[in-house]
Amino acid sequence: MSSQEDGDGDSRKGFLYALGAYGLWGLMPFYMKAVSHVPAYEVVAHRILWSVPIAGVILLLLGRTSDLKIAFRQPRTLALAALTATLISVNWWIYIWAVSVDRTVETALGYYINPLVNICLGALFLKERFTRPQTAAIGLAVIAVIILTVNAGGLPWISLTLAFSFGIYGFLRKTLPIGPTQGFMLEVLLLSLPALALLWLFGDGHFTNDGLDGMLLLMLAGPVTAFPLILYAFGAKLLKYSTLGLMQYTAPTLIFLIAIFVFEEPFSYWQFVAFCLIWTALAIYSWSSFRTLRARPAAPAGE
Repeated sequence: MSSQEDGDGDSRKGFLYALGAYGLWGLMPFYMKAVSHVPAYEVVAHRILWSVPIAGVILLLLGRTSDLKIAFRQPRTLALAALTATLISVNWWIYIWAVSVDRTVETALGYYINPLVNICLGALFLKERFTRPQTAAIGLAVIAVIILTVNAGGLPWISLTLAFSFGIYGFLRKTLPIGPTQGFMLEVLLLSLPALALLWLFGDGHFTNDGLDGMLLLMLAGPVTAFPLILYAFGAKLLKYSTLGLMQYTAPTLIFLIAIFVFEEPFSYWQFVAFCLIWTALAIYSWSSFRTLRARPAAPAGE
């Protein structure tokens, strides 16, 4: 088989992995609605605890447990992992709570804003300069946030918290000197003791009191959390960055459609205007990114 055929095969696999990840993330509101009778902090705790055995089995199958042992001997890695773990748990809590109180539309907006937050983080911490299209995209996003703020009488804090918590999480996660699956395992291990303490001290006993169906539903929080992250990690290795960047809008689009047409959440005229501005900003951003990548010279053979 030629190297081109190998590359095409890897691209197809990467596309299917990434599509599976974004598809599962996009359909996650259905699961969150099913556990909406459980307090959000309890669902977060179960997401953490039931992810541990899944991530552990995958690490054993991949033979990567030694990386985890090394990480536990490095205080800086542990401190950074504790910070990323805190950020992702905050992101989970806000998302779960928002779906349970019929504010799913706002979560979709948050994940649409996220790529634009990443541009700002790059400029702020990596001294990257805004291109003109990026400046225009960020300007449109700011206008959208102002419209929502004026209309609602306050900042769209759910959308902004989700966008910034996930953006900062991704930014710091890139600096974590450990692979994606190992990093996820390290994060949930660090969170497991606080999660157990939270359930012990403040839990309402839904896991034991809601019968077998309720128990299985909460145990499902592990696969629902771990599988998309692992699929994404494999997809990211096999796909071009530009392809992955365009695919990231799959999840918020599915969330948005579910919120409007399945959950039948209210969607005002000004929300529509704000979403149109965000969609336009993302179109400009995607076009600019794609043009920049195409303009780069091809890497020499063997690199």
